[in-house]
Parts: sequence; structure tokens; C-alpha cells
Amino acid sequence: MTCNAKTCATHGLNSLDGLGGWLGMLGIRLLLAYEFWQSGVEKFRGENWFADIQNAFPFPFNLVPVDISWMISTWVELIAPVMLVLGLGTRFWAFSLLILDVVAWQAVHAGNGYNVCDNGFKLPLMYLMMLIPLVLSGPGKLSIDHWIRRHYAQA
Repeated sequence: MTCNAKTCATHGLNSLDGLGGWLGMLGIRLLLAYEFWQSGVEKFRGENWFADIQNAFPFPFNLVPVDISWMISTWVELIAPVMLVLGLGTRFWAFSLLILDVVAWQAVHAGNGYNVCDNGFKLPLMYLMMLIPLVLSGPGKLSIDHWIRRHYAQA
């Protein structure tokens, strides 16, 4: 095969596209899983502080009793990371984390500016920007979701 600039570039980009289908979303899934797992473990081991900020929760979350909110957020932050690593139910769990992220942004981070050092909204914004592609595009080929979809599409 003759390799001029155009064919080499096309071949290289096609190879990266193929690799991206397998690995592109994996890095995002693993990073988000690590971050949310850490938060879930901290909540699991810690005391419920949601009563201090419940009035800052957006509607309708401000109507949910703080003990229930704490339990839901803790377990979502513990279960969703495992599911993201496996790539199982990825869109559902990414959407669940997206909602959790938006509530945390509003209740905890919104009034503190952008800077992470000031507990600002930089991290929730970054999480949101990583969760959106998972919700819209799914987990990628290196996932149980992809295997299930491919398996049932052939049936």
C-alpha cells in the first residue's frame, strides 16, 4: 500500500476512531467512578450534614427529609461507581450522578465562585461535562452494556 499524506492521515485517524470506541469513554468512567466512590465512602463513614444545607437544595429535593436524601446520595455514590467501572446501566447511573451533581452544585458550591480551593463549582462543572457524554453516548465498547446491546441485537 502506498502511503501518501492523505491516506496515512486517514488510516491513522480511522485507527484512532476504532481505539476510541473501545477506550474513549473508559477513562471518563474510571475517573468519575473514583471521584464519586470517594464521596460515597466519606458519606457512609460520616455524619449527616444535609440538615445544614437542605434549604439550599433545589425544588423538589428540598422537600425530601434529610435522612432520606443522605441515604439516597450515599448509596448512589457507592453503587453508581461500581456500575460505571463495569459499564452496566451506564446511562441510568450517569444520569443519577448528574442529578446528584446538579443538586450538590446548587446547594454547596454555587455561592463559592469557581475556584476548587474555595469549594467552588469547578469540580461539579467538570463532573457535569463528563457525565453528559456518558448519558448521551453510553459507555463505549469496553462495557457490559455494549456486550448486552450487541448480543441482543443479533438475537
